[in-house]
Amino acid sequence: MKKVNNLITGVAGFIGFHTAKQLLDSNEPVVGIDNFNDYYDPSLKEARVAELLKHENFTLVRGDLSERQTVIDLFSNYQFDKVCHLAAQAGVRYSLENPNAYVQSNLVAFMNVLEAVRNYEVKNFVYASSSSVYGKNTKVPFSITDRVDEPVSLYATTKRSNELMAYTYHHLYGIPSTGLRFFTVVGPYGRPDMAMMLFTDAIINDRPIKVFNQGNMERDFTYIDDIVDGVIRSMDTPSGYRIFNLGNNQPVKLEYLISCLERSLDKKAKREYLPMQAGDVPRTFADISHTTEKLGWKPTTDIDDAVKHFVNWYKSFYHYQ
Repeated sequence: MKKVNNLITGVAGFIGFHTAKQLLDSNEPVVGIDNFNDYYDPSLKEARVAELLKHENFTLVRGDLSERQTVIDLFSNYQFDKVCHLAAQAGVRYSLENPNAYVQSNLVAFMNVLEAVRNYEVKNFVYASSSSVYGKNTKVPFSITDRVDEPVSLYATTKRSNELMAYTYHHLYGIPSTGLRFFTVVGPYGRPDMAMMLFTDAIINDRPIKVFNQGNMERDFTYIDDIVDGVIRSMDTPSGYRIFNLGNNQPVKLEYLISCLERSLDKKAKREYLPMQAGDVPRTFADISHTTEKLGWKPTTDIDDAVKHFVNWYKSFYHYQ
């Protein structure tokens, strides 16, 4: 059994890639696993991993964590101090179309990883939750002390279930577990199904942007570098059972995001105003006081800079002039 400090699941995903890259740039060995599913274009996932494979202390495993034997083999081959479980079926809207994918990836796979963490005596378990767990909550900003028992999508339900499963394993087996409620993460190599990528692609290709809830939407957009800082701080400080909000604490209207993109792309957007979609919420806004107190974490990147960084990457990656 080879000892490696860090396991990152979902390593070909947006947050997984950036977390692994930061650890590797700090000379921390990383084993990463991903199933490279086709929820969105796998070529973007391959491009992320190609960057990681430039590091000699990175090991890639291709496999599906919902298959129990895959998880057993992984934890039998390597001894991990820290497990950062970011693998999941993402997307609120897609959970209305393909609910079974969420059960397999977000519940069965999570259970398999939890069991391995218990059986192989991992020292710290950090996992991705989501701001979607706040569901119908209308009090803002969203606090970790708020009720989270009214999810409005199956995706949110699976993420809240992860928090409860992790609590049970902490209670029964003393596993240090930290759940991170991510708030609308943006930045280079971002997911194609999220607003930043969808809007940019639409503007460039002269297609109308779909603006839901007639434009009355606000999101607490959080830059990827700030998110990774919070993830790694959590990995480095095991302590009981914890939940943290990782959000920018500065929600902005979708119209403002669009105007930022228009400036960066030097091109006007066409807008198509639509009703609210099922499973969506009109506003997200993170209370990060607890995260700042316990982790010393505060975001440092505002939405204007986040958009500039993203657009610069987009132009380079997709060879846009």
